[in-house]
Amino acid sequence: MSMIFDPFRELDRVAASLLDRRESPRVMPMDLYRDGDHYVLTADLPGIDPGSVDVDVDGQLLTIRAERTARSQEGVQWLARERGTGSFLRQLTLGKDIDTEHISAHYENGVLSVMIPVAEKAKPRKIEIATSSERSEAAEVSA
Repeated sequence: MSMIFDPFRELDRVAASLLDRRESPRVMPMDLYRDGDHYVLTADLPGIDPGSVDVDVDGQLLTIRAERTARSQEGVQWLARERGTGSFLRQLTLGKDIDTEHISAHYENGVLSVMIPVAEKAKPRKIEIATSSERSEAAEVSA
């Protein structure tokens, strides 16, 4: 297998690795959608130890933290190392119509799924419409 040296690609790789060594937590890619009476958040966390994943709610702030540690192998010469290591963080401000007491999370195959239920008071409900004749009948019965 022959490889052609591309100085621009190599420069991009070096720049990306230097920028990636920042101390701040990395952002995890996520999807968020509503399915009926709850929201579903899915976040990609491949290679993350489930024991390092932390999901918490403080007031209306949902925080997801995770840690990926670097594999260290003595005597290994790395040819490519593109998978980020370190801390991952995502924070979302939840609306007031969220049932924060019943948020649940599940981690499987490198994907964290967080179920965020809508509060009972925020769910759509049908309002009955009374007619004027029903109101006068109710007044007569109570009198």
